[in-house]
Amino acid sequence: MRNTQRRGIAAAIAEHRRFGAVALLALTTAWPFAASAAIDAQQLGARYDASQTNLAFRVYSSRATRVEAWLYKAGSGTQEVARIALSKDAASNVWSATLPVSTIKTTYGITGAVYYGYRAWGPNWPYSAAWTKGSSTGFVSDVDAAGNRFNPNKLLLDPYAREISQDPNTAACPDGTIYASGALHRHKDSGACAAKGIALAPQSGSIGSKPGRPLKDEVVYEVHVRGLTRNDDSVPAGERGTYAGAARKAAYLASLGVTAVEFLPVQEAQNDQNDIDPNSTAGDNYWGYMALNYFAPDRRYAADKSPGGPTREWKAMVKAFHDAGIKVYVDVVYNHTGEGGPWGGSDGLTVYNLLSFRGLDNPAYYSLSSDYQYPWDNTGVGGNYNTRHPVAQNLIVDSLAYWRDTLGVDGFRFDLASVLGNTCQHGCFNYDKLDAATALNRIVAELPPRPAGGGAGLDLIAEPWAIGGNSYQVGNFPAGWAEWNGLYRDALRKKQNKLGQETVTAGTLATRFAGSSDLYGDDGRKPWHSVNFMVAHDGFTLNDLYAYNSKQNSQPWPYGPSDGGEDHNLSWDQGGAVAEQRKAARTGLAFLMLSAGVPMITGGDEALRTQFGNNNSYNLDSPANWLYWTRSAIEADHETYTRRLIAFRKAHPALRPSAFYSGADNNGNVMEQLRWFKPDGAQADAAYFNAADNHAIAWRIDGTEFADPASAIYVAYNGWSGPVNFVLPWPGNGKQWYRVTDTATWNEGPNTVALPGAETAIGGENTTYGLQSRSLLLLIAK
Repeated sequence: MRNTQRRGIAAAIAEHRRFGAVALLALTTAWPFAASAAIDAQQLGARYDASQTNLAFRVYSSRATRVEAWLYKAGSGTQEVARIALSKDAASNVWSATLPVSTIKTTYGITGAVYYGYRAWGPNWPYSAAWTKGSSTGFVSDVDAAGNRFNPNKLLLDPYAREISQDPNTAACPDGTIYASGALHRHKDSGACAAKGIALAPQSGSIGSKPGRPLKDEVVYEVHVRGLTRNDDSVPAGERGTYAGAARKAAYLASLGVTAVEFLPVQEAQNDQNDIDPNSTAGDNYWGYMALNYFAPDRRYAADKSPGGPTREWKAMVKAFHDAGIKVYVDVVYNHTGEGGPWGGSDGLTVYNLLSFRGLDNPAYYSLSSDYQYPWDNTGVGGNYNTRHPVAQNLIVDSLAYWRDTLGVDGFRFDLASVLGNTCQHGCFNYDKLDAATALNRIVAELPPRPAGGGAGLDLIAEPWAIGGNSYQVGNFPAGWAEWNGLYRDALRKKQNKLGQETVTAGTLATRFAGSSDLYGDDGRKPWHSVNFMVAHDGFTLNDLYAYNSKQNSQPWPYGPSDGGEDHNLSWDQGGAVAEQRKAARTGLAFLMLSAGVPMITGGDEALRTQFGNNNSYNLDSPANWLYWTRSAIEADHETYTRRLIAFRKAHPALRPSAFYSGADNNGNVMEQLRWFKPDGAQADAAYFNAADNHAIAWRIDGTEFADPASAIYVAYNGWSGPVNFVLPWPGNGKQWYRVTDTATWNEGPNTVALPGAETAIGGENTTYGLQSRSLLLLIAK
C-alpha cells in the first residue's frame, strides 16, 4: 500500500500529477497476441559471447527509425569514444550490432569496463546526418499522434543493462532539466551525465542453497537494505547500509526466528542525492519505488561500487542469508518507472523525462490515454507501465528470471500488483484475473510458484490494489499468487483501536484468524496465500499504530517533513497510557503469530521501533528512519517476547495449516480441527458471530489433527473495554491448561512468553480465567 505520490529523479522533475481528465474510461480491447513461454528469447542487452571476444548490443524498438549505441570510457563526465549504428530486424523489431572486443580496445581505447547508452530517432524526430549533440536538427514535435517521444539529444539507458554507472542526477550533475523534452529543454544533451549501462562479463560467485520451505512456514521480515544497518555500530563503518552489512545480520534474523527477509526495492533507482541534510529532503527517494532499471542491483547499497561490485556483493549477501536458512524476497515495482509523468506546472503534454523506456518506444512500455498523448495513471506517480504489451511483459519475466536464477532471489512482492492484471493497453484499465494474457498469469505460467509442500519455485506475493477503477482486488488474484491481506489488517486494527466507532463482528474476526477462507478458499487457494500484517513500511510502525491518533508528517528533519500519507490509519494512542500502548503492540503481534496464514512484520517492530508518528517516511534517508540497535530494557523485553512468540508458532504446526481448518465456517457447525467459543464456554453459533455488540471470541485447535506437540491450543481475545471472564473448554483426557502468554499490562518483562516447560498451570475444563480488556491469552494443553 502506498499512500502518496513519490519523487522522481530530482526535485525539479518530481512534481508528477495525475491526468484523470484525459484518462477517459473506455472499453477494454481484445489482445491478439499469445504470451511467449521462452524466457530471455531475444537476448537483449549488452552481452559478451562465451569466449568474451565479441560484445553484442541488442535493444527493442518497434517505432524507431534509427538507433545508435554510444560508447564511453567512464560513466559520467566524459564524452563518447564511439557511436555505432544498429541494424533492425524487421520481424522482431530488435536493433543490434556486434563488436570485436579487440576493436573496442584498440580502436576506441576502452581497456576497462564498457559504458554505453542508446540514442534513438523516430517519426516525431527523423534522423538527419546534419544533427549534432544539443541541436534541434530534424525535430518535428515532442510527441506525435502515435505517442512517439523520440529525442536523440537524450542518451537512453538500456532497459536490459545488468548494472548502471550512476544515477541521472548526482552532485556533479544536479540539473534534471537535461533529461526533459519541451521547448526549453529538448535541445539539451544528456550524454555526459546520463546513467549508462555497464557491459558485464558473466560472473562467478555462489548464492548458496536456496531454502525449499513451503510458504506456509515462513515468517517474513520486511526491511530496507540500507536502513537495516546504516545505524549499526557493530557493522564496520564502510559496510553500514550495504549488502555486505545486511549479510552480517543474517545470524541475528535467524535467531529472531525470521525465515524470509523481504527487502524494499533494490533495483536501481535515483537515490544518489539522498541526504542527511535538514535543508534538503524534497527530492529524496529513500524507499526506492521509482525504478530506473529492472536488472541492476542498486549501487548505492554496495560497499564495492566498481563495475561488477554490486552484483558480486548482492550474491554474497544472498548466500549469507541462505546459509542461515533464510529466504530472500525482493519488493519489485513493475507498475510504473522512475521516468515519471508530465512535469508539474507544465502543459502536461510536452515536458517529460526521457531516461530510457519512453525514448525507445513510449507506447510499448507505457499505458497511454486513448489519444496516445498522456499517461494512463493507476499509480499516482507518473503513469502505468504497459503490462499488457508482450515486449513489456517480456522485460518483466526476463528480469524476474534473472533475479531468480543469477541473483538467487527466492520470491517477490509486487508493488500495486493490480496493474499487472490489466487487460488493455491504452485508454482504459480493467483488471481480470482469468485473462491468460495478463502479466500476472504469464508470471505464474513461466516462473512457477513454489509447490504447497515446498521445493523449487518462487514465492509470489501481490499488493492487491492500485488507484481507481476496479483495482482493489484483495482475495481476487489468480492461482499461484499470495496476497497482502489488507482486510486482515483493517479488521484487526478496527477491533483493537476503534471500539464503538467501527463494527467488526466476532465472525469477521474468526474468519481472519482462521486464514480468510472467504477470500482465498473460494478459488482453491489456501490459508498461506494470505500474508497477514498489522503494519508495513507504508504507514505507522507497530509501536506508532498504538501510540499516535494521527500522522505526524510535518515534523522537522530528521523525523520529517514528509508529504502525503494515509489519514485513515485506524490508530489510537490508547489514551496516552504507555503501558496500554505496549500491551496493544504485544496483542497485535500475537494476532499475527497465532493466525493461519503467513505473518509479516516490519523491520524494528521486534523492538518497538518508532518513526515518531510519521506514516509516510518515503523521503527520509535519515537517522530517524534507520533501524536502531541499542535496546532499553523495555525494548529488549519486547524483542524477547517477539523471539519467543515466533518460536512458539514454528514449534506448533497446528498454527500453520496447509488447508483451511475443517468445519471453521462460523455457523456453529461441529468442528473437528477448530472450534469457536463464547466467553461462557459455550460454542459460538451464527447468532453470536453476527451480533455487532459481541467483542470477545476464543478458539481451540485440536493439535492431534496436526501432529502438534500440544494436544490442544486455546486462544482467547477480549476486545471489550473492561475485563471479561472466559470459561475454558475441555483440554483433553487427563490434560490441564497451561499459560504460554497473556498480553495484559500485569504480564511484562523478559518472561512475558513462557519458555517451553515453564508455562503456568491454569486448570482444566470449566476453569474461569479473567482476561484484561483488549488482551489476548494463549494456553496449551499438557
